[in-house]
Amino acid sequence: MIGTGAILAAILAGCSQSADSQPDQIEKSEMTFTEEHYAEEQIASSPRFASEANYQAIAPSDSAEKLETQYTDKQLAEMPSSEAHGDDTDRSVPLGQTLEKGAEDQTDGPLKNHRIVSYYGHPHSESMGILGEYSPEGLMDKLKEQTKAYSELDPDRPAIPAIELITTVAQRSPGEEGHYVHATPDEEIEKYAKLAKENDALLILDIQLGQDTIMNQVKSIEKYLKLPYVHLAIDTEFHVQEGQVPGVNLGRVDGKNVQKAIDYVSNLTEENGLPDKVVIVHQFADIILTNKNAIQPTSNVEVVLNNDGHGIAALKRSGYHQLVHNQPIQYGGFKVFYKKDEPVMTPKDVLELDPAPAFVNYQ
Repeated sequence: MIGTGAILAAILAGCSQSADSQPDQIEKSEMTFTEEHYAEEQIASSPRFASEANYQAIAPSDSAEKLETQYTDKQLAEMPSSEAHGDDTDRSVPLGQTLEKGAEDQTDGPLKNHRIVSYYGHPHSESMGILGEYSPEGLMDKLKEQTKAYSELDPDRPAIPAIELITTVAQRSPGEEGHYVHATPDEEIEKYAKLAKENDALLILDIQLGQDTIMNQVKSIEKYLKLPYVHLAIDTEFHVQEGQVPGVNLGRVDGKNVQKAIDYVSNLTEENGLPDKVVIVHQFADIILTNKNAIQPTSNVEVVLNNDGHGIAALKRSGYHQLVHNQPIQYGGFKVFYKKDEPVMTPKDVLELDPAPAFVNYQ
């Protein structure tokens, strides 16, 4: 069996990329909110709005076949031994099921009947993800193409495109407030919010914590979380203690603090009559996220535990098995690196995992 230590050794070098590669031109800006976004916020606060769709899945073609028909009998028989590495090789849930064994979804959120496929990164840094490699329009074209590949493979669960934008970037210098993070300017967030809305996509705002608290970071983007198509992601590995530096020291987050953020988003959703939300929790090693059993979904927030880390496909599968399959919360997520994985797993490879990831993000 390949242990967590082997996975950590294989991918630890990658965890400092964001801290090393902060965008060149990010400056802290005054909080501004355009009249257009204020109007959106007011609409989002209307109780009637909660029942209205705020995204559009990429429809599969008429010729798309059910997921299980995409694999040979031999492949079906071997699942999920390719990820178990000596652990229990029996599937915990049927092929394609995204809910963890024994989990429930009491929401009407996007993951209940769909999958989310997202592109991760920052527009000012190519090294931090694909958002920095393309213009907004080029990015959306490529994202829709990648999303459609999942809808074609699993037409019973068509996929929704999403942009995962890093809104606070962990850095190695303390910055003005001493929190070792750089804030993404409002105008950049608003540009990608507009892009997502115009394309019936979702916007996921990703917070890297440095020495700041989860709740401070969540509250700093609250006005955007009040928009019906905006969701939250928490990058756990960059949360360091006093005297430590992101990217030099491996951070960690207490699940109790993650739950505070989930409950906050849940209350925000309910109080403002918003469509149900998703909170994604990133991790690539077991030691990064403590008290994981404290993390629970609510009646209007879906929770994804996303397995990060780049490298050898076998190690990535094993990491998912240990961190998601063996420690179930609600939904599983899986990150794919276009340039750093060996080899880059195909959508068919990803959907073999047990349970099938409800959230797939590309960096």
